[in-house]
Amino acid sequence: MKYGLDVGVYGRLAMPENILPLAELADTAGFDSVWLADHVVFPVEIQSRYPYNPSGQFPVPGSEPLLEPIATMGVLAGVTKHVKIGTAVLVMPYRNPVLLAKMLTTFDVFSGGRIILGAGVGWLEEEFEALESRPFRDRGAVTDEYIDLFKRLCGGGEVSFDGEHYKLKAVRAYPPSVQRPTIPVVIGGTSNAALRRVATRGEGWLSVALTMERLPERLAYLKAATNDMGRTFDDLLLLHKLFINIGHERESVYGGREPGTGSLHQIIDDVKAVADLGFGQVVVRYLGTDAGEQTAQIKRFVDEVMPKV
Repeated sequence: MKYGLDVGVYGRLAMPENILPLAELADTAGFDSVWLADHVVFPVEIQSRYPYNPSGQFPVPGSEPLLEPIATMGVLAGVTKHVKIGTAVLVMPYRNPVLLAKMLTTFDVFSGGRIILGAGVGWLEEEFEALESRPFRDRGAVTDEYIDLFKRLCGGGEVSFDGEHYKLKAVRAYPPSVQRPTIPVVIGGTSNAALRRVATRGEGWLSVALTMERLPERLAYLKAATNDMGRTFDDLLLLHKLFINIGHERESVYGGREPGTGSLHQIIDDVKAVADLGFGQVVVRYLGTDAGEQTAQIKRFVDEVMPKV
């Protein structure tokens, strides 16, 4: 099992004095990767439904700090030496795909091949409007085209594209990404459409907000979709995000204890359960708002959970 650390670019602890030490800790403590979520602005009035809990309410107040992930990725590429740096996940329609590819291939070159693109379609329609992105209703098809173009640009050379939502006359893309043939693309989301996107375009899947009871069914759907595409399911990188709060049990909105919370023994069992399902990496994020406790929790996870799984 490998481990990733979500350093938290939004919420009360999303400040340089918290994020930089976390990234440096991950770099020296045996983590394989660090991860950055994606929002750019939080509209004051939100009618869109958050898809990852039954209430539909985004769990973090919009008045708390929010750092842009691509800019943060460049900073973290400079202060780390070993960990991969990924987005979990980037809303593809928010950014021009040519510019995004140039930025991430640049980071890949500077970091020696340590960049991962976690890609998603987004859910916050009001944020699409604030950024004047492609229409919210087209976000799935736009994401597919942007991923395809991103991979071509990572490959380098002369690149053109003739899609329904994006057209590009031939440009020269030099240098290519260090990672060949492309920077890995990990798809986020739990819907059938997201899993089909993994099967057709992804090097991996990032699961979030799924119960242990629902994960096997989603994996079975993904395996069937992958087989339908003539791809090898075992070649996919499978990651699961787990929000942790060691020693503090919390009731899940889905019923029962929320995975990642509770006693040390319970959290070890949660990670083992994810591993037993075939996931190769667990990405953890501290579920709390105290900076000192965050550091203590992550160190305890390193010392007392990681060696047991």
